[in-house]
Amino acid sequence: MTNHTGHDHASHTAHAAHGGHGGHGNHAAHGGHGGAQPGGLAVSQDGYTLELDSTVLGAGVQPVSFRVTGPDGRAVTEYVAEHEKELHFIAVRRDTAGFQHVHPVRDEHGTWSVELALEPGDWRFFTDVHPVGHDGTMTLGIDVAVAGPYDPRPLPEATGVARIGAYTVTLDGTLLPGETSQLTLTVSKDGHPVTDLQPYLAAYGHLVALRVGDLGYLHVHPEGAPGDGTTAPGPEIAFMAAAPSAGTYRLYLDFQHEGVVRTAEFTVRTGEGAAPAGHHHAHH
Repeated sequence: MTNHTGHDHASHTAHAAHGGHGGHGNHAAHGGHGGAQPGGLAVSQDGYTLELDSTVLGAGVQPVSFRVTGPDGRAVTEYVAEHEKELHFIAVRRDTAGFQHVHPVRDEHGTWSVELALEPGDWRFFTDVHPVGHDGTMTLGIDVAVAGPYDPRPLPEATGVARIGAYTVTLDGTLLPGETSQLTLTVSKDGHPVTDLQPYLAAYGHLVALRVGDLGYLHVHPEGAPGDGTTAPGPEIAFMAAAPSAGTYRLYLDFQHEGVVRTAEFTVRTGEGAAPAGHHHAHH
């Protein structure tokens, strides 16, 4: 299933990924210019903690419930909405398979509930939240074990091309360690450019980037916004991103077309073009 996934937290932290605005204290976690720090590596930050009702789950479609507790130990019930939602929730298996971006529902006591499609293995769950009273968005992460025989998948090749049914998405640009650069994703369907992408969570695309090895979470920021008078609804979607270190990353693009949200996935190595393989020059 690829129709319920990854938004880009990216955009929430527009200011952080933009270069000069990276110096907002805690916002360093959102990937500022020059010293992009990955988020989601800790279950607790600034007194806020992600608490799951269970960190051992069965395989299949499973209900998941959790809270974000604040410095006072109580569940947070007031959030600043980012990208039209109070909380964004990402689930991914440690081998980078099974990526899902979903939007849980909160009750009045601060407990969030959602259903996830889980295969056996070790998973990482992330929440992107901006509690009222805190000075910005933070990403909290927690490990979850899903019972059953684990069949880890090898990392997909870095081809710069993703295919989802009739859609092809190509990735151009180079992800650079510690430096903001532009990544451009171009969407086509049946070989024709898509020029009528639909806004999804206040952007034409949402991009999540995770560092292979520890799943450090990068915030990526889309250039432009629907309705700003200059941003075209495809075929190109541009993002500004900075890698916190050299290494390999997995990118997940969510885009909406003809009423369905789809996710395109890429493997990217820093400093090697994310362009299609034909553009590569071997560096030996």
